[in-house]
Amino acid sequence: MSSSPLRFLTLDLTDSSDDVLTVEAMASTREAQHAEVMEEVDALLAWARREFGGRQGPVEEGYAWDDELLVQREADGWITVTLTFSASPEFAQAFMAAFADPED
Repeated sequence: MSSSPLRFLTLDLTDSSDDVLTVEAMASTREAQHAEVMEEVDALLAWARREFGGRQGPVEEGYAWDDELLVQREADGWITVTLTFSASPEFAQAFMAAFADPED
């Protein structure tokens, strides 16, 4: 059984009533790990572009996915990275199958 390829980002899938799901990938680390976190972010975005190419845009308008990236530097030296995908059920299912830890 394979485990998630993600070391830093944790995933959370939220369902909604309008067939738009939210997949949130988040990590809070020190500066020393920030580059590795951003490599994971890049890998998630590369997967989305490869697997659902040409289908990025407002999910409410029929696209499969869209994303928003937020990087917050805290005063105490922590950096919080949040990558949020708005997702169709098809995208969310494929994404979670590819990246979620099967033990979660």
